[in-house]
Amino acid sequence: MMKTRFTEMFGVEHPIVQGGMQWVGRAELIAAVANSGALGCLTAFTQPSPEELTKEINRVKDLTDRPFAVNFTILPTLKPVPYDEYMDAIVQSGVKIVETAGNSPKVHMPKLKEAGIKVIHKCTSVRHAISAQKVGVDAISIDGFECAGHPGEDDTPGLILIPRAVDQLDIPIVASGGFADGRGLVAALALGADGINMGTRFMATKEAPIHQNIKEKIVAASELDTSLIFRTLRNTSRMFSNGVAAKVISMEAEGKQIEEIGPVASGQRGRLVYENGDEEAGVWSAGMCIGLIKDIPTVEELVHRIVAEAEELIEQRFSSIVA
Repeated sequence: MMKTRFTEMFGVEHPIVQGGMQWVGRAELIAAVANSGALGCLTAFTQPSPEELTKEINRVKDLTDRPFAVNFTILPTLKPVPYDEYMDAIVQSGVKIVETAGNSPKVHMPKLKEAGIKVIHKCTSVRHAISAQKVGVDAISIDGFECAGHPGEDDTPGLILIPRAVDQLDIPIVASGGFADGRGLVAALALGADGINMGTRFMATKEAPIHQNIKEKIVAASELDTSLIFRTLRNTSRMFSNGVAAKVISMEAEGKQIEEIGPVASGQRGRLVYENGDEEAGVWSAGMCIGLIKDIPTVEELVHRIVAEAEELIEQRFSSIVA
C-alpha cells in the first residue's frame, strides 16, 4: 500500500484520481473507481440540470460507500451555465470532495469551505496553481501539455511542470497528463507529486459508459493520434485525431471564429461519439497517453495493476540500481 499526503488527506487507498470527463464521468464509472480504492470524479455538467446532478450523486452513493468527488469545470461556453445552482446542488448533496478546473474557484470557496468540502483545483500552470493555493484549495492537480482536454496555452510538459509546481507549492500535488500505468505513477512520485490523475486511461475500461467501438479505437491508437484545436481562440483542446478535428483546424487556418466553429465542434456532437460509437460524429477528448493503452480491463484490475507495477519498480528495479 502506498501512503502519500494525498491518500491521507482525502481518505483513499491508492494515490490515483479519475479526473472529470465530460459525458464519461457518470455514476457507474465513479463508483467502480471508488470501490477500487482510488478517487473517482463525477462530472457535474454532464448532467443537464442541477436536479439531475443531485440524482446522479445519489446513484453513486447507492453504488459505493467510499469517498468520491464531483468535478466542477468553469470554461467559456456558447450558452450560459447556471454555475451557482450546480454548486448549490453539490454542497447540499453532502459530497465532501470537489475537483474544480478552468477558471479560479475563488468565488465558490467560501461556500465550499463552510460545508467542510475539500477542494482539488486542476490547472495548467504554476502561476495559476499558486493563485489557487492562496485562495485556500486543499490540493492541486497540475496538468501537463500531454493531457486530454485543455492543456492551457504554455505548452509545458509534465516532466518540467510537475517539479516546478512541487518547488512552489506547500499543498499536495496530483500529476496529470500522460499517465496510464505504474511507470507513470513512479515517475510522478519521483518528481515530487503525491499521486496521479488519469482520464483517457479510464475511458478504456469495462465500466466506462462509452461505446465499445471507441474503447477499441483507443486501444488501437498511438501517441500520434491526437490533435490540438481552438489554438487560435486561445482555448486549446487536445482531441482524438479524426475528420471533425481536422475540419476545425482548417476553419481556424481560414480565420473562422467561434460562431462558425462552435457548431462543428459542439459538445453535443462529441456526446454522440460515446453513445453511438461513431468516431467521426464529433470531436472527442484523448490524451497522448493513448499510445500506452493496450487493453480494456475492469477498473479494479487497472488500478490494482498500476499500484502493483509501481511497487515492483520501487522495490526491485530501483533497489538493484542503487549500489
